[in-house]
Amino acid sequence: MNFISKGLLFIFFSMSLVAIANGDSHITLQGQWVTEPDGRAMLDPQTSGLKAWRGKFISLSDASADKSQQKQIHIIDGSNGVLSEISLPIKLSKRVKQSCFSRYLADTPDLEGLAVDKKDDKVFYVVTEDARIGGDLSESCQKRFKNTGSTPYPTLLLRLALQPDNTVLITHVRPIQFHPSFKVGNFSNDGIEGLATGKDDTLYLALEKDSHEKARIFTITITKEFWQSSDFIPVEDPGFFTPSFTKGNHPINGLDYLAVENHPGYLIAAARNDDQLWIIDIAKTKATKVVSLEFLAPTGIDDGSCNAWDDLNNTSLEGVAVEGNLIWLINDPWKKHYKANILCESNAEKFKSFSPLIFSLPIDPNWMN
Repeated sequence: MNFISKGLLFIFFSMSLVAIANGDSHITLQGQWVTEPDGRAMLDPQTSGLKAWRGKFISLSDASADKSQQKQIHIIDGSNGVLSEISLPIKLSKRVKQSCFSRYLADTPDLEGLAVDKKDDKVFYVVTEDARIGGDLSESCQKRFKNTGSTPYPTLLLRLALQPDNTVLITHVRPIQFHPSFKVGNFSNDGIEGLATGKDDTLYLALEKDSHEKARIFTITITKEFWQSSDFIPVEDPGFFTPSFTKGNHPINGLDYLAVENHPGYLIAAARNDDQLWIIDIAKTKATKVVSLEFLAPTGIDDGSCNAWDDLNNTSLEGVAVEGNLIWLINDPWKKHYKANILCESNAEKFKSFSPLIFSLPIDPNWMN
């Protein structure tokens, strides 16, 4: 279990230079390109989610990724950013093939978020984000699942299980229901983006924004009987503190749980548009701490023709993973803006291929004070 202690010493990895300005929680991170085993930059994965798993990290791709990356879990070595020789293809179980959502899940589902079950690391949780009109549901299924509290086609919570042949089966699916009072809204690309498992079988779900353009975090308790039903699962709103803004769009697109001794713990949320981490107190006794971030990409150039590190104009974080005393982050290249990062020709092809970078930073105990 991850925990914070007063005498904690932080190890500064060579891949992640951290500079903290006095009093303003401002951190600059040097990234590592995510690459294939042969050294090529990873092609357009449209990264969604990042979690520590068996000494490495896992992520998955959403529906806008290159077809070669879709419907699989990718394994990344955090020490060098290199992908594993194998990935974990996602398939449907017989049970799910007989569900109301089989046609959609068998096609090109928009998979978002990623969490690992704390009691069984062969079990993963994923959500979908579409807000489609629900045209591929049968009449009876549309009637059964029309009261989503948000989009016409429900957000789906998926249970995935690793198989001996390194495939991952979607074993169960449950549609998520938001209470109308939550005013989640009906948006095509502002649904659940982050997942995290915490204490007491709690699953945390990070919503990009509601109808008031405010990021929200909901919870679900996954009991032993949870997956015996295929009915709606209503989410709860614990009322966590998140920053307030007078204008603009300030979604959270990644989430993980930080365990702390003698405390319910904290949630680490990635605010994509703001290049920030939000440190959210689950006990709701402290205001959310905001950590501002800047990101650098390595150029691999040492002859003076380019800087060794280039500032990123756009990063777009979409994955957070707490591992030991470090927080790891990965970005989801935003196709509209990613090429604006090109400064040095050595990185031009990586940005044009929408290749992600992975970053790490040490956990600061002051964030919990």
